[in-house]
Amino acid sequence: ISAMKQVGVKKCVMLTGDRKEAAMEVAKELGIDEVHAELLPADKVAQVERLLREKPKKEKLAFVGDGINDAPALTRADIGIAIGAGTDIAIDAADVVLMTDEPSRIAPAIRIARRTLGIVRGNIALALGIKGAVLLAGAFGFVSMWGAVFADVGVTLLAILNALRALGGVKSR
Repeated sequence: ISAMKQVGVKKCVMLTGDRKEAAMEVAKELGIDEVHAELLPADKVAQVERLLREKPKKEKLAFVGDGINDAPALTRADIGIAIGAGTDIAIDAADVVLMTDEPSRIAPAIRIARRTLGIVRGNIALALGIKGAVLLAGAFGFVSMWGAVFADVGVTLLAILNALRALGGVKSR
């Protein structure tokens, strides 16, 4: 939970079908902000709906689950995360599947996703910028067809080399 708070998760809510006393004890130990216990699958969906209404528009709601009872809430959340040891139904319902049953892998997954998105946006800006410049230069006769082809292949190679940055630089823990 503390690692998730470090990557920018503002609020952690526990939705569980377990007894209230057990849920409160776990939540207190882990530092969870809000707890709702003894929930049926429909109750979990109702809580997810409430959280979706309460959150600011630009923020995303992620739901983490591992069982058949979590599948409806996984599909309703902005981002459904299934833990790898979960049921096939939960895995099918989720947007993201962690291949281990360690919730501690969520924070590194968020860091990796943000880094990857930044690289993708950078590649798009680079490609559009260079292609636009070559298009304008070609329209005014400064670049031949071969120059345009070379620029196109060059942009592709630059984007691939830039994307290789995603392979390194993100610590998993």
